[in-house]
Amino acid sequence: TGEGGFKKSFRHDSLMPRWAVIDPSWMLSLPVQQIAFNGLDAITQLIEGYTSSKANSFTDGLALAGLAKALDALPRWFNNPEDVQAAGDMAYAALMSGIVLAHAGLGAVHGLAAPLGAFFPAPHGAVCGILLAECTAMNIEQLQLQQPNSETLSRYAHVGRLLMNDPTLNDKSAQLLLIEQLRQWHQDFGLPGLSQFGMQQADIPRVVANARGNSIKTNPIVLSDEQLAKILTACL
Repeated sequence: TGEGGFKKSFRHDSLMPRWAVIDPSWMLSLPVQQIAFNGLDAITQLIEGYTSSKANSFTDGLALAGLAKALDALPRWFNNPEDVQAAGDMAYAALMSGIVLAHAGLGAVHGLAAPLGAFFPAPHGAVCGILLAECTAMNIEQLQLQQPNSETLSRYAHVGRLLMNDPTLNDKSAQLLLIEQLRQWHQDFGLPGLSQFGMQQADIPRVVANARGNSIKTNPIVLSDEQLAKILTACL
């Protein structure tokens, strides 16, 4: 972290476990801040994987299964850290999100999260939660302007209907309510702004210049440097 900081994945076949144990009982009594940060990271991965340019029938099923649980479970678990059912639902959703991102890729949130995590002492889950609403809003806005017939707009609407638990919403209403609720979560979960981690307006060009890694390549639409800067400004 710092001026010359960088963020790289550390991978090798020898690091692959033979077994993975997913036990939500180990997650009970987590601090609510950790519940929010890690839960929002999982939800971000599911939404970005579902709307990725590499999304496919296999990842769609896993992403929607994870979202169906996580969108309801995260607020419940945040409000009651001892809720074992909510913890279990989030453990399942997090597992699905990891499989989805490995096969479908991610998007602008994770593209920006890489340099933010490298340059500032900002927890990854916090950064994802802070950026999620504004990146989603920008993607929807630009898709409506540039690709109004894009299937991805229908996907965002489907996530909105799941989040609002209202299958009768039309696409435009579902998209607007998705953005509105994600912004509301920023307040409900007590998320800070990026400035709380030392980022200032003057840092935005450096973050944008380093946001063109692998994650952003599967964002559903290409966002300009100016649009990425607008997202960061809104999240300060």
